[in-house]
Amino acid sequence: MGAPLVGSRTASLEIPTRQRCEMVDITSRVREVIAASGVREGYVICYVPHTTAGLTIQENADPDVTRDLLYKLEQLVPHRDCNYRHDEGNSDAHIKASLMGSSQTVLIENGHMVLGRWQAIYFAEFDGPRQRDLHIRCVDTMGASQ
Repeated sequence: MGAPLVGSRTASLEIPTRQRCEMVDITSRVREVIAASGVREGYVICYVPHTTAGLTIQENADPDVTRDLLYKLEQLVPHRDCNYRHDEGNSDAHIKASLMGSSQTVLIENGHMVLGRWQAIYFAEFDGPRQRDLHIRCVDTMGASQ
């Protein structure tokens, strides 16, 4: 019997957003990609190739958590500010996306993401509504240390 395969599988998804700023729970879509990949042990990387959107892991039990997060980000980085110099009118979206980050990595054990009881992966839109891209890579590490 040969050594287990070590490799990766990649999927690209479209994420439609409906508001200028919103958090979209993408956890179930990531789970579907993992299941289809066949990866049992490893990790999944989610990546957003946009400069005005990001990813975060946050509580999913109470929708007020993501509402509060968006509220506080708007307070810290308001949409309109006379000192912004970028002429497209979305400087705040670039700043918020930089604060949020463009990727998240989650362990996979027994074919399932290792997330806390209340954790979910959120796509953070800061310049919508738009049709966005999400790239997901499932990396199989089974046998990598053998």
